[in-house]
Amino acid sequence: MNDLPRHLFEGIRVLDLTRVMSGPFCTAMLADLGAGVIKVEMPGFGEEGRFFAPHVNGESTYFALLNRGKRSITVNMKSPQGLALIRDLAKRADVLVENFRPGVMDRLGLGYEKLQADNPRLIYASISGFGQEGPFADWPAFDLVIQAMSGLMSVTGERDGRATAVGESLADVTTGMFAAWGVAAALYDRERTGRGRRLEVAMLDSVFSMLLTNLSRRLFTDRPVGRVGNRHPETYPVDSFATRDGEIVLVGFSDAIVKRIYEAMGRPELADDPRFRTNSDRNEHEAELRRIIGDWAAALTRDDALARLQACDVPAAPVWSLDDLLASGHVEARQLLQPGTNGKLGDMQVVPQPVRFSDADPVEPMRSPTLGEDTDDVLRDELGLDEAAIAGLRAARAI
Repeated sequence: MNDLPRHLFEGIRVLDLTRVMSGPFCTAMLADLGAGVIKVEMPGFGEEGRFFAPHVNGESTYFALLNRGKRSITVNMKSPQGLALIRDLAKRADVLVENFRPGVMDRLGLGYEKLQADNPRLIYASISGFGQEGPFADWPAFDLVIQAMSGLMSVTGERDGRATAVGESLADVTTGMFAAWGVAAALYDRERTGRGRRLEVAMLDSVFSMLLTNLSRRLFTDRPVGRVGNRHPETYPVDSFATRDGEIVLVGFSDAIVKRIYEAMGRPELADDPRFRTNSDRNEHEAELRRIIGDWAAALTRDDALARLQACDVPAAPVWSLDDLLASGHVEARQLLQPGTNGKLGDMQVVPQPVRFSDADPVEPMRSPTLGEDTDDVLRDELGLDEAAIAGLRAARAI
């Protein structure tokens, strides 16, 4: 057997000063790979994510899923003693992640320059809505705000409908992933240089960087950018269609695939129809081709339509609900749910990051902490405080 760590980030200490979703998603990904994440929360209240529904046995299930694998400590960052504890923990940390508004950490005396002076190897990650500088830097940001301002909502929804938000907190999740990627890159760089560095990522920047299909039109052509429903703005047929008992999608991204769609429909002659031969032809006659495929699909059950398409090696799928996916066997086969535990929820399932590595074990069972349940242990183990010192901090309302 080799002597590789069982977990890729084993031994990495992360000080987590984040809340709600973008920051906690970043630190959850680090915890999934074995990093020791210490989550700092306000005594008596916790962070805002603990108030997000649904609640079971008084515990937010949203918070429990998002903060798997972390330890929770309560520190009053409005007190001098509490801030001193944060500075002491930062001296021992490999990574600090925060998502306060720009300037807050500096006002608390926890800015990068001050903490880096005490710990030159510290990697300091700042997450914000609009960046540390720029015309909107001081604006408050949540996922919907970013989806609206990034242009994402403007290209989501039906052609003649309203701008529509994506049905998940995509801006938060995307930003958290980029932040975790940045932390991993900085950790690798530190192995070469011996020094940490600051990185910052904005939610608006993160979503903007994903809009490549639409930006390829906006930056290089004069063709309009807007909502196209389930279609692709440049390629047809890429679309959804109603069958007798449910919807399907199919993807005709090349002339070869489109010919196979025609074969699956029993209409091979369409490949020679001048309206439907090339992608340019099909875009020009989109409404006609959509009607032909739509009529074919509407006469069949969903399973029958999919069987015919898949027999011709056409990329096609049913439009499933989350319940459909959970019942499909895929989640179990891919081990997308892992065992977890929580002091109020008991045994539960968590959703760790999905990348699989050779020679690395999953971190399980993953405990999701109740508020402050690890405070005393962390202060003892990380800072060497004794019971009297901890009691004094509690009496002073610093923890």
